[in-house]
Amino acid sequence: MKSIKDLTFTDDFMFGEIMKNEEICKGVIERLLHIKIEKLELITLQETIAPYYETRGVRFDVYVKDSDKVYDIEVQNKKFTEIEKRTRYYQSMIDIDMLAKGANFKELKESYVIFICKTDPFDLGEPCYKVKSIFENHPEKEFDDKTHKVFYNASAYKKETDPEIYAFLQYISTNIPEDDFTAGIFENVEKAKENEQFRSEYMRCNIHDFDKLEEGKEIGIAIGEARGEERGRSEAKLEAARNMLLKNVGTIEQIAEITGLSLETVKQLAQELHFLQ
Repeated sequence: MKSIKDLTFTDDFMFGEIMKNEEICKGVIERLLHIKIEKLELITLQETIAPYYETRGVRFDVYVKDSDKVYDIEVQNKKFTEIEKRTRYYQSMIDIDMLAKGANFKELKESYVIFICKTDPFDLGEPCYKVKSIFENHPEKEFDDKTHKVFYNASAYKKETDPEIYAFLQYISTNIPEDDFTAGIFENVEKAKENEQFRSEYMRCNIHDFDKLEEGKEIGIAIGEARGEERGRSEAKLEAARNMLLKNVGTIEQIAEITGLSLETVKQLAQELHFLQ
């Protein structure tokens, strides 16, 4: 568990706490997307979307809506493999969530999945990657499904030419504020560290996560032991069948019945021992 004094804006819990501030949240989105937002209708932290009980849900860091757009803002302190598929899944969950709440296809809002990464997610050295779909045989024409995927790479902030984005990415990379906006974020981070309610909630959530981790370890150990016992029983059955085949005791069918192995398994074992022609 990271100590409270060492938390920065990019730590999940702190990121959510600061992005609850509508002006900061608006400022981040406006800078990263080069747009203006009149008013945010909803800011949800650690939003979990699991449309069906059986499905694997997704937990967004910051989930934001305005009158006609939806934004999922993720902060990544380390590199994840297959970030492309992760983004695809996040996008699908956004659409399913809107449809599950009564929208039809033509009412789907324009959506943005935004990753703020401390390391380069694609190792191409760019400060920003914007992904769009095109027609393969007409690359000049965009397939405009109103979905957007944007990745910012803070480690390449020195290559960024937009001064506001440069300052923001530099702050993400170095934790050193260089303009009024990032100084405001930094000030709010420091205030949060001194806030007793924030400190208590942070400790409570970390204890909960620790308990879940320990529970997972215990379940994993139990499963491993059970599998080990099952492997032991299977190996004993195979050894018994092998001895019966070597001593020519019983038919293939009888050996399978006695040991509890499948007929195919005993046949394969016999073939390995060259008992079958």
